[in-house]
Amino acid sequence: MLANLLIGLREGLEAGLVVGILVAYVKRIDRQDVLPKLWFGIGTAIAVALGFGALLTWGPYGLSFQAQEAIGGILSIVAVGFVTWMIFWMARNARGLRGELEQRLDTALQGSALGLVLLGIFAVGREGIETALFVWAAVKSSGNAVLGTTGAIIGILIAVVLSYLFYRGAVKIDLRRFFLWTGSFLVLVAAGVFAYGIGDLQEAGLLPGAEPAFSLAGVIPPTSWYGVLLSGIFNFTPEPTWLQVLGWTLYLVIVLALFLRVSGVGRRRPARAASAPAPAPAHAP
Repeated sequence: MLANLLIGLREGLEAGLVVGILVAYVKRIDRQDVLPKLWFGIGTAIAVALGFGALLTWGPYGLSFQAQEAIGGILSIVAVGFVTWMIFWMARNARGLRGELEQRLDTALQGSALGLVLLGIFAVGREGIETALFVWAAVKSSGNAVLGTTGAIIGILIAVVLSYLFYRGAVKIDLRRFFLWTGSFLVLVAAGVFAYGIGDLQEAGLLPGAEPAFSLAGVIPPTSWYGVLLSGIFNFTPEPTWLQVLGWTLYLVIVLALFLRVSGVGRRRPARAASAPAPAPAHAP
């Protein structure tokens, strides 16, 4: 539940910031007449994301076990790819996000109404589809659909409230630090989803080595409270295969190191140049 809450919070906050920037810019240039078109595009994006989530949830029913495992494994790895791209994109482009969106809006305002609708769809739809896919993968791997979905909904609702407060200027937080900590946590979650996807592909017969490498069930019982907690947040499995262990380790080490580097962790800030002393006033002869 906590992992999905964080996913919903982060993705919802990204989408909320985008909407807030677009709406604030439209009002600043006194073009409130285009707001209905923009809101129509945003609403369409939300509907597409919900439909995509429903397709992921109920689409595979009726297929064979191997087909369901194959689809689940492939989509889990795709979800990991999406969330990895998302956290790196935000780490690189957070500072210039406002200028980029305003430039796109200026271009759309010079064209037809369809451009504004498409801008709303693309600006919010990406986060919506990423959220639906990654929440579905996390819920499938944890095995608790009710708690997972509830956590995602709570996270999205919190993000909506925070986005509105940001827009009104009532709340200010360090977004760079927020995205750094949530991004690092999501890398841990994504590593577990990646390992789970590998396990699904092994059970489907698409990858070899489905036998467990070792068992930690005696140390961390799956039914214990901490076993359930680790499974729900990090997709921990007490009997992983060697390929799952390798995939989890490589993803976590490589992606986390690159993410921290892109985010500037450990990078020294350039020292400010010392200001030159003011010239002494000239004395009158």
